[in-house]
Amino acid sequence: MGIKLPETITEEELISILKATKLKHHRIAFALGFYQGMRISEIVNLKKENIDKSQRIIRIKDAKGHKDRNLPIAPQVFRGLTSIPIHCGIRALQIAFKKKGKEVLNRDLHFHLLRHSGATHYLKKGWNIREVQQFLGHSRLETTQIYTHVSPQDLMEKMWG
Repeated sequence: MGIKLPETITEEELISILKATKLKHHRIAFALGFYQGMRISEIVNLKKENIDKSQRIIRIKDAKGHKDRNLPIAPQVFRGLTSIPIHCGIRALQIAFKKKGKEVLNRDLHFHLLRHSGATHYLKKGWNIREVQQFLGHSRLETTQIYTHVSPQDLMEKMWG
């Protein structure tokens, strides 16, 4: 039995969802999931003091595995960071995203797929697998491989050329 690859959406599909989302804090949360590769818990816990606009960095404190990581702020989320903190719980965001996925794309989507989708997006834009691995904060390359739908053969090619 093979590994089941996670479902993803394209940047165009994300933009359709964002355009149909009225609440600013939902829009920025969805964008952070996709463009910053952030977990829903990281988004909900993000504070203004974790954002350094002058250096264009988001500092994720005590993420999964009790690790910290710095993320360069994607241009697509920079302006929306004024809506941080989002004052919204994990379950509310999950429900909101699921509802928009059904409404806009007629698909049963889960919030975590934003992270998978963003990783795949950056890989297609030319990032190498190690850059995506660091961006997501994965300790194992195999996890990044699954996130980005990279076959073992493609993984070796992306790593070694």
